[in-house]
Amino acid sequence: MKKTLIWLPALALAFLTLQCAQEAPKTEDKPAAETEAERVKRGEYLVTIGGCEDCHSPKIMTDKGPAPDPKLRLSGHPAGVPLPAITDKGMAAPGQWVLFHPMSTASVGPWGTSYAANITPDKTGIGEWSFEQFKKALTEGKSKGLDGGRMLLPPMPWVNYINMKEEDLQAIFAYLKSLPAVSNLVPAPVPPVQ
Repeated sequence: MKKTLIWLPALALAFLTLQCAQEAPKTEDKPAAETEAERVKRGEYLVTIGGCEDCHSPKIMTDKGPAPDPKLRLSGHPAGVPLPAITDKGMAAPGQWVLFHPMSTASVGPWGTSYAANITPDKTGIGEWSFEQFKKALTEGKSKGLDGGRMLLPPMPWVNYINMKEEDLQAIFAYLKSLPAVSNLVPAPVPPVQ
């Protein structure tokens, strides 16, 4: 009799546990829809860890070295800042050197001279771009996201973004569109030195 009394509560507990497990409604864990503010915040994070400001933001000298100019963030190579002449043509010859402007917004190499684009929401930047153009630029390397246009030039690492998730591209685009617009018509690329 004592053995039965010991097992009875254990059996009742097991039975109740099974009943509760069977009767509990099954819910799927669906993530809550991301708000626009959350999307912009995630875009800021992706732009930061992606190092976009390394090339797309003009720099100012600080006590810690060059830093992005807060007034010109992500506005590309300043239109009014010409590159110095290359006096030693051998330095720009294919396979010899890659030269960077001190602001890291322009570079010279075997592809010629390229300038970092304005990616602020100004009309001289991505202000009139659709998301599809932005996606095509980053994942297919098309300048201004246009079919039939030239390819993006080094050092833009667009090949690293070919498999970027759609939601990450949307977050980056939302963040860039949320920035202050900076009017800056970046110079066109220059063919290689012959």
